[in-house]
Amino acid sequence: MHAVLVSVCLLLVTPISLSWWAAGSQLVMDPHQICKKTRRLRGKLADICNNKPGLLKQIALGIGLGQFECQYQFRFRRWNCTSTRRSIRKVLMSDTRETGFVNALVAAGVTYQITRACTTGDLIGCSCDRKMKRHKKHRKKQKIDSTPQGDWEWEGCGGENVDFGIKKCKDYLDTRYRKRSDMKTLVKLHNYAAGRWAVKNFMRMECKCHGLSGSCTLKTCWRKLPNFREVGNRLKERFDGAAKVIAGNDGQSFIPEGDTIKPPGKLDLVYSEDTPNYCAANNSLGSFGTQGRVCDDKSLGEEGCGILCCGRGYRKFYKTESKDCKCIFKWCCEVKCEQCNETRAISTCL
Repeated sequence: MHAVLVSVCLLLVTPISLSWWAAGSQLVMDPHQICKKTRRLRGKLADICNNKPGLLKQIALGIGLGQFECQYQFRFRRWNCTSTRRSIRKVLMSDTRETGFVNALVAAGVTYQITRACTTGDLIGCSCDRKMKRHKKHRKKQKIDSTPQGDWEWEGCGGENVDFGIKKCKDYLDTRYRKRSDMKTLVKLHNYAAGRWAVKNFMRMECKCHGLSGSCTLKTCWRKLPNFREVGNRLKERFDGAAKVIAGNDGQSFIPEGDTIKPPGKLDLVYSEDTPNYCAANNSLGSFGTQGRVCDDKSLGEEGCGILCCGRGYRKFYKTESKDCKCIFKWCCEVKCEQCNETRAISTCL
């Protein structure tokens, strides 16, 4: 499974030509080939490619983390974030809500993985968040879940250094854009930032007490990354409420498409193109359609046959499987089971 994730994320991060997701780009699977064309790169991105193989490895793992989470969050949707036959690559060439969600998860995954690798010692050249130790008063301003009550101090140097993860994520994802006034770039950079904020804003506080006989003479606390599933859940909520935007009059920003729509904040996802329905197979869109997809004939949600099958209907069949049952532990040390047949109904889209 780990090898599959690495392969997937290498597919996603290959920095070739002027467009990361250009249709004619040659995609490579070998991490040593990701930066093969570094002569075309400059600045921080070139430095990562040429001098920081350990960081590049964590970036690749981080994008694999984001890709895996996307497949979980979209498992019931018409487009389910599949990477089969480069479907995701073609989706990312557009500027739909799905594109924004994937880009946000990519940035979140990279930020998360680099921060975690820094904490575990898998990444050399970084440390925990020392500025939290230097500025104790800063703790009152932190928007962190479960802020402890009463007197407490930072443990060590404050916890996991998410700011380092954010910085290196920006160095890799953002710095290659020299022109930042075109609409697609503005939207992409905004969603990258939203993904990074989804990690930082939902870090949690953990504390422990110090003292004799269970007393809490001194309480020390530190910042800890949330579970990445929580990050994915937050971004899925933002996806459901994403705002459609158009170019602003200054040519350097975007504004909501409708006058009554509230301007999106830094945590919100944005998009500029309507989503195709993904009901039918369309290679140019990266859509495989929904024919043959398993659906829930009792649900009215996105996993329900009514929505997932796009009104075409579904067929229902029954599958019988053999499984262990009526297991008994016999002394010593054996478990004996009977074989039972279990029949379950499966519905698939026509």
